[in-house]
Amino acid sequence: MNHAFLKKLPKTDLHLHLDGSIRLSTLIELARESGVELPSFTEEGLRETVFKDNYRDLNEYLTGFAYTNAVMKTREQLERISYEVAVDNQQEGVRYIEVRFAPQLHASEEMDIIDCIRAVNDGLLRAKEEFNSRVEVVDGLEPPFHYGIISCAIRFFTPAFSDWFRRFFKMHSFTDRERVFALASLELEEAVARARWEEELPAVGIDLAGSEAGWPALNHLEAFTKAQGHFLRKTVHAGEAYGPESIYQAITDLYAERIGHGLTLLDPASVQSPYIKDPEKYVDALASYVADRRITVEVCLTSNQQTNPAYRDLSNHPFRKMMEKKLSVTICTDNRTISNTTVTKELHKAVNTFDLTRYNLKNILVYGFKRSFFPGRYDEKRLFVRQCMEYFEKIEQEYFGEDSPE
Repeated sequence: MNHAFLKKLPKTDLHLHLDGSIRLSTLIELARESGVELPSFTEEGLRETVFKDNYRDLNEYLTGFAYTNAVMKTREQLERISYEVAVDNQQEGVRYIEVRFAPQLHASEEMDIIDCIRAVNDGLLRAKEEFNSRVEVVDGLEPPFHYGIISCAIRFFTPAFSDWFRRFFKMHSFTDRERVFALASLELEEAVARARWEEELPAVGIDLAGSEAGWPALNHLEAFTKAQGHFLRKTVHAGEAYGPESIYQAITDLYAERIGHGLTLLDPASVQSPYIKDPEKYVDALASYVADRRITVEVCLTSNQQTNPAYRDLSNHPFRKMMEKKLSVTICTDNRTISNTTVTKELHKAVNTFDLTRYNLKNILVYGFKRSFFPGRYDEKRLFVRQCMEYFEKIEQEYFGEDSPE
């Protein structure tokens, strides 16, 4: 399967961080306007110094976010970056994205959490309306473009993370800090629920991001329980830098419908708890539980390669085992800029490394559409999924004729 075929196919990206996906040209322009100092003011220079093809470790990988977040402080900046992320996806055949970001990193006295969500939506909506007004879409020859917005709660933060977090810590200066983390997530959840149901924004769900080790998901139980009551969808970063118990906790305590990364899901050696006497049986049971309930794993191959030396050789990645276990998986970028990738590149890696057939590929793509947190009604979602899969078959026939899938 060549790159051109993969690029033309209708695709999704369900794990797409806004602050990790800004165009470098935009970063440079906004940095100059805002007086933000960059290591270089050329795209080539930034690729050499910050946004590399390979990183030493997770800490080096994360340094780029300090620069991107520094130019995401106004409504205009958030709207522009969101618009461009949508356009970049549209240009490679992606028909549905869920942009995730942490509004509390961008909020200020001038712009609250809902203002941040509104600004991101303004950019995405503009890109959607432009794309869906194309003749091919209006005439039904191609499926339309849709999107949702996911807001990230953070497991752990300090006052230095943002102006909003600084003020929040100051207002809770006598409160245990883990309780402060919980309260911040509660505040975020309430704002997202209001944005979703009162303002009717496509604020489809919440995520939990940040360091897993030492910062358990249980600190955020209240927020995710409220999200369940508000009919918000839930995904959780889990099993990226901690054992499979983290995935279990995300599913059972936080009602997670999808798992971000999930690298340790099938790895008995990653089990941390001394109370789990048979790690192999534990991960096998957990994998069956995840598969049976169609809890989808958001797989980010390049990002995992860059942050974990064990996956420099991509054939070592657990994606193959996930496929063998019949898990619901979808291929995502994580951070288009920081990982210097696209959905098409990620699919190309998956196809070539794991010898995927067109049947495998179609299943992966359909999981992306079916397990999305689509903001419309269920019947609208079903129609959209069908449009996209019929378009898949049309493209497949263009490239391979009447041949049955491999």
